[in-house]
Amino acid sequence: MERREAVIVGSGPAGAATALRLAALAPELAAGMLLLDKARHPRDKTCAGGVIPKALRLLEDLGVPLAVPHARVDAAGVAVPGRTLAVGGSDLCRVVRRRELDAALAWAARERGVELREGERVVHLARDAAGVRVETDRRAYWAPVVVGADGSGSVVRRALVGDGAGAVARAVMCDVPLAETRWDGHAARRYEFDFTSCAAGLRGYRWAFPCVIDGVPHANVGVYALPPIDGARLRAELAAELARIGARPRAWKAFPVRTYARGTRVAAPRALLVGDAAGCDALMGEGISFALEYGMLAADAIVTARASGDWSFRRYARAVERGPIGRKLRHLHLGTRLFYGPRQRFWFRLAAASVRAQAVGLAWYNGADGWDRGGTLATLAALVGLRPL
Repeated sequence: MERREAVIVGSGPAGAATALRLAALAPELAAGMLLLDKARHPRDKTCAGGVIPKALRLLEDLGVPLAVPHARVDAAGVAVPGRTLAVGGSDLCRVVRRRELDAALAWAARERGVELREGERVVHLARDAAGVRVETDRRAYWAPVVVGADGSGSVVRRALVGDGAGAVARAVMCDVPLAETRWDGHAARRYEFDFTSCAAGLRGYRWAFPCVIDGVPHANVGVYALPPIDGARLRAELAAELARIGARPRAWKAFPVRTYARGTRVAAPRALLVGDAAGCDALMGEGISFALEYGMLAADAIVTARASGDWSFRRYARAVERGPIGRKLRHLHLGTRLFYGPRQRFWFRLAAASVRAQAVGLAWYNGADGWDRGGTLATLAALVGLRPL
């Protein structure tokens, strides 16, 4: 059985961010860390691939600025019950292919001394003395701490932490060559969100994002929905969105999205959860920025645990729950009750009525210039014009 300083299960953005941050904070640990993945990079990952400004900043903080091919977004089209809004801006998002982003992050961690083992699936985990035994389909490991960065269906969560409080949303998506559509969003650098089906009971939205696949412009088209939702409704909504941009029905992929809610468990003795294993944004399903932030917090917590000898990770749980990441996730969960609840028409009308409110909301969501780290008073001050945008 191999002994390791830490085992990180999953080498997507959350796992790679944990490894990168640990390697920066404690370089002497890098060679003793292990980053595991059941697949091999570059590997496909079903995800719309939106990288918001906050995620761009976090990537720079990790020393891995965004360098993979991407489509830049400078405007948004938002359809809500009763009207359609045009929201202007600059650099609102970069849309990437996850196979390229995830590979770049995992390989960056490897370059900084962290061992990356691919094609190795975790089959069993159990606490063992003052650590955790991790068994894969190839070998066994022991480490004082395990990080679960293994997505919505996390085996680390099930074995060591327990289920959380957040709902598991569902999404479907497909990629369409731009030449097979009549959509002008790619040329306009615009992404589009359609909430009109909320009036018919959908607790989510349809989307169309510009993207680039192997140098060819595409539209990434999909549907996100919280439960209750069934596959037939998701496929019908996807067909409607494809028809809207002039595309024919085609093969699609589905994926679960574990969301965060108050009371979600993100840690237990000797184990931490990060990224979708912990829970992401319930309102929109965005996960990349939260994955990076979770990973950096987890690395800080591991360094603190090594220094203090306290491997309970209660401090990590408090940092998530009470810190900026937890506040933002709770506010987004509240947003699901407003915009996907019985009074959704009222809240959509209210949001559509104020251009300033739209600008403040977008800046807060994107984390531009630290907007999402401010308190409620700072947001209210911006809404009434006491704080500049």
